[in-house]
Amino acid sequence: MTDAPYTPPKVWTWNKENGGAFASTNRPTAGATHEKELPVGKHPFQLYSLATPNGQKVTIAFEELLAAGYSGAEYDAWLIKIDGNQFGSGFVDINPNSKIPALVDRSGAKPFRVFESGAILVHLAEKFGVFLPKDGPERAETLSWLFWQMGSAPFLGGGFGHFYAYAPTKIEYAIDRYAMETKRQLDVLDRQLANNEFIAGKDYSIADMAIFPWYGGLAEGVIYNDAATFLDVASYKNLQRWTKAVGDRPAVKRGRMVNRAMGDPARQLRERHDASDFETKTQDKIEAQAPKA
Repeated sequence: MTDAPYTPPKVWTWNKENGGAFASTNRPTAGATHEKELPVGKHPFQLYSLATPNGQKVTIAFEELLAAGYSGAEYDAWLIKIDGNQFGSGFVDINPNSKIPALVDRSGAKPFRVFESGAILVHLAEKFGVFLPKDGPERAETLSWLFWQMGSAPFLGGGFGHFYAYAPTKIEYAIDRYAMETKRQLDVLDRQLANNEFIAGKDYSIADMAIFPWYGGLAEGVIYNDAATFLDVASYKNLQRWTKAVGDRPAVKRGRMVNRAMGDPARQLRERHDASDFETKTQDKIEAQAPKA
């Protein structure tokens, strides 16, 4: 290994120049940095998010609910870029952790917040009575896999993804450590999917919606540069089968477009306020209608 030895100081202090990608928006304190109210649309649910894997979980859930005929799940999806907007006072009010996604449920007499993607998925599933069994071993299995994702993905994203794709220097020990853990997690999923059509059994559930944007995205090779090749994700055949099955669902395709602000303009629906927006307001159509300079 070529990394210079590092001796931690007695008391750590923040060096904002040493955070690699996204360093300018990270800080060791919580709370709002500026006043900014959140917009509110016409629908029962107001979502404030970005199409990261965590954000995609919730937009996929909303699109699946609507596809299943639950018209009460109509939602407005407002774009929150991770460029300091997450520290606006309005957003901090609905998520004191300043992370996307965050939801305001305005369907009843008194609006209330729900933050953390897993909590939002459970809230929506219980509210509409679908994608989460009501009781018994099936419910326990679904919740177990949902919380598996919540506990495991930080090793994939903040661990492997950060050190492999975003860190200012390549650190062999860190990449090896998190690559090993990521491959172990891929093996966990591949073994589970050897005997199950979906993650928690025979039925599609919020567990699939939670796991797909992270591990399905890795299986497709769409996150962390060439990480899929580096980790030999193609060798996990059961995971690949499940990834294609989930990724081909029309609601999943729509959900992955919402609040997307990078990549192919035809797949970016930066804000979603009506089902027709998928046909009329993707970024390629907006750019085509813009006046030429």
